[in-house]
Amino acid sequence: MKIGLIPVNVGAQSVESMLELATTAESVGFESIWTFEHAIVPVDYESKYPYSANGKMGTTPETNFVDPLIALTAVASHTQKIRLATGVNILPQTNPLYLAKQAASLDFVSNGRFMLGVGIGWLAEEFSALGVPFERRGARFDDYIVAMKKIWSGEVVEHQSEFIQWSGFKSYPVPKQSPLPVIIGGSKGKAFERIAKHGDGWYAPTGNVEQLGGMLKELDEACAAVGRDRSTVEVSAMWVPGMEGLDAVSRYADLGTSRLVIPLPALAGGGGSPVDALKRFGDETLSKIG
Repeated sequence: MKIGLIPVNVGAQSVESMLELATTAESVGFESIWTFEHAIVPVDYESKYPYSANGKMGTTPETNFVDPLIALTAVASHTQKIRLATGVNILPQTNPLYLAKQAASLDFVSNGRFMLGVGIGWLAEEFSALGVPFERRGARFDDYIVAMKKIWSGEVVEHQSEFIQWSGFKSYPVPKQSPLPVIIGGSKGKAFERIAKHGDGWYAPTGNVEQLGGMLKELDEACAAVGRDRSTVEVSAMWVPGMEGLDAVSRYADLGTSRLVIPLPALAGGGGSPVDALKRFGDETLSKIG
């Protein structure tokens, strides 16, 4: 079982602390390190965060949200093997040509360690601040994914759609990985349909193994509808060791989960140094996971 850590970029008080967290994660055996994305955190907002009971994200407007791609580029330059992932970037609110270029470049400078996690977004106030319509963001997401993969192919790009008019160009470097892994996050709306059609992996916003089991039935159905074997979708699920324990790892594996991503606050939430918490977890738990 692969074990990831999230987030490296939120709440960082200095670049030194962020890099120490990442290098420690690598040294104790984490397979991947992940980021969250928000360009802004509104002082007040009417949008409902879909994965918490109160509809609010767990950060304040003053929380440092280092841009994920910049944070992971810094981490790439100070690590050798740990994989780097966004969990997830909000695709419909960005320029897909810039994101395709940045993703390919990050994969290039990290020597093929990047995984692009993307979602459709939920915070209408953020879309408004960026000057992007919140409406039809799902349709834009689908179109952007298809178009970005053309950028990464290295071939002449031709893509004409309602949202994009690209013609007669190439963009290099192409990603070191072929294909660059695209991981789609979420479980609401048409998330499973999008994963089945466009995703190399699924970032599952789950709270426990029972919840994941129910969601996987929906993913099975979506994959079957497009003639795809669900085993070709790499499943990354959230895991809180203090709540589910080490025994849950085998239950996740039995469901076909490839990776468990641990929220950093779940390891360091009791106070003390996050780095020390990672070291303890490496000694006490990671060493027992095959």
